[in-house]
Amino acid sequence: MYPDAKDEVVQLYLDDIIPNRFQPREVFDEKALKELAISIKEHGLIQPIIVRKANEKYEIIAGERRYKASALAGMTRIPAIIRDLDDKESSKVALLENLQRKNLNAIEEARTYQKILEIDQMTQEDLAKTMGKSQSSVANKLRLLSLSDDIQDSILKEQISERHARALLNIPNSKKQKEMLKKIISNKMSVRALEDEISTRAADDDLLDTKIEDETESRQLADSNLQSQIDSIAASSD
Repeated sequence: MYPDAKDEVVQLYLDDIIPNRFQPREVFDEKALKELAISIKEHGLIQPIIVRKANEKYEIIAGERRYKASALAGMTRIPAIIRDLDDKESSKVALLENLQRKNLNAIEEARTYQKILEIDQMTQEDLAKTMGKSQSSVANKLRLLSLSDDIQDSILKEQISERHARALLNIPNSKKQKEMLKKIISNKMSVRALEDEISTRAADDDLLDTKIEDETESRQLADSNLQSQIDSIAASSD
């Protein structure tokens, strides 16, 4: 969401500005923020942030990174454009701005999709059309939210990739997922190595399940034969 020629730019005090409740980005690169702060301190904030009125404050719609960097630079006022948007529009704009800049990781994107689905009560298909993506792409992102908080946090911290996370979805047991997560991080496993290990373990589990089933059937058959013998002896005694 960029300023139009007709937009009026105003100067707002940083103390009067609050973060966007629907901000999809949960992790900001501290090094990049400091670099931007240095630039702002030297040249000022060139591109205004976009805000909306929120009671006595102004809530950020787009430009939270610029706002944070301005605070680091010691600015007391920054240029802003005030827009009249409701919660639905504000959350969508925050998502779109970050998607356009490709700054969101997979979990941030998935959580934002989920927020929009809840706010708008739309279907995944409708959301996909709004985002210009395929329905399967949106569904695959949302599936990541079924992983444990530990795994989601590892994606946020860039300890594992989205492809690692997708592979972990093939492990049905959450405890085993966490065990594999530790192995990925400690051994710096590639996605290919992870997929191979999951396939091997799945095959071993299938063999174990088959062995247990065979042993169970054998015991049941033996018990049945024994009972038949007991019944036969009892009948002869009568």
